[in-house]
Amino acid sequence: MLLSFTKMHGLGNDFIVFDVQDPAQLPSRETICKLADRRTGIGFDQALALLPPSHSRIDVYYRIFNADGSEVEQCGNGARCIASLVAQRLKRREVRMESPGGQTLAVVREDGLVSVDMGEPNFAPEAVPFEASREANVYPLRIGEKELQIGTVSMGNPHAVIRVPSVDEADVDTLGPAVQNHSRFPQRANVGFMEIVTPDHIRLRVYERGAGETLACGTGACAAVAVGRRLGLLNEEVQVDARGGRMLVRWPGPGKTLWLTGPAVKVFEGKVEIG
Repeated sequence: MLLSFTKMHGLGNDFIVFDVQDPAQLPSRETICKLADRRTGIGFDQALALLPPSHSRIDVYYRIFNADGSEVEQCGNGARCIASLVAQRLKRREVRMESPGGQTLAVVREDGLVSVDMGEPNFAPEAVPFEASREANVYPLRIGEKELQIGTVSMGNPHAVIRVPSVDEADVDTLGPAVQNHSRFPQRANVGFMEIVTPDHIRLRVYERGAGETLACGTGACAAVAVGRRLGLLNEEVQVDARGGRMLVRWPGPGKTLWLTGPAVKVFEGKVEIG
């Protein structure tokens, strides 16, 4: 069977996007892993499957699969890419989307950047999910002989945020998987390492579930700003610099939704034989 796909990326966080009319036709986990291989397959961080909307108020329903074949709830950079692609098909700028993480509204701006309403950050431990006796701004987390201070939040998917003096010197490759797979995160977590440059500017690296460190993570940018805002360290609008480039996150505060803005780039279209 031939699978038609579009290769896209948001700041180097790359995807294949493809249409599926019937969920039973979704590629298997094994197939996704093979396609994700950067030497013998197409190569990508996530595969984004576009399915028919569940009702008339939604333009597209999408599911997200990591390079290891695991399914996740939301993807900020992926949502921007989907919005850009669907907006082009529909010939309009606004796209209403839905994923397992909930509904989102996206707007393709005149400058080509895409803004996505990512919803309101949810800090409740049970929403993340994260094992804690009560909700707090930060939690101690024991990793070996170290005790880290982390913030946790759900952006439709689970995030841990660690403030570091320098993202260049952060021990992402060791602490990332250790925090991600900690027993207090029953569904694992995306782990962000946040360096605050000014209240309007942070630098960020993210170790993602099922993909490892990526060049950029949209929901990770949202989570970092949400945690920083809650701690009183960041302003309403924050420039987020990832290794792949720059995003803008705006969150007025509790009771308001958070908006993520950044590029969505189409690389090429192709077809691949799958079993």
